[in-house]
Amino acid sequence: MANNSYDNMNNEIELQEKIVKMLRTVFDPEIPVNVYDLGLIYKIEIEGTTAHIDMTLTAPNCPAADFILEDVRMKVEGIEGIDTADIQLVFEPEWNQDMMSEEAKLDLGFL
Repeated sequence: MANNSYDNMNNEIELQEKIVKMLRTVFDPEIPVNVYDLGLIYKIEIEGTTAHIDMTLTAPNCPAADFILEDVRMKVEGIEGIDTADIQLVFEPEWNQDMMSEEAKLDLGFL
């Protein structure tokens, strides 16, 4: 039984890694950095074949919000082992530039 639990944990870690890799292909059309490195992804949890993702936007009135959310949903649902992407758009905590990866800050000239 413990081995099955270990396999499930490894599978979840593997799926999370695949999700992160896929999220790095999603870009805000106005910013040349992916949503993951921008720090817009707050949570990734796997429950069965559902990926629960909490994410935010750089601004609540982002004109590309629908495009970005749909791109995330389609790409995550395209991962083998994930049937549904449950994406929650949240604005707490409010996004700020400190949430970006060092690479994103460098790409955008903040370092």
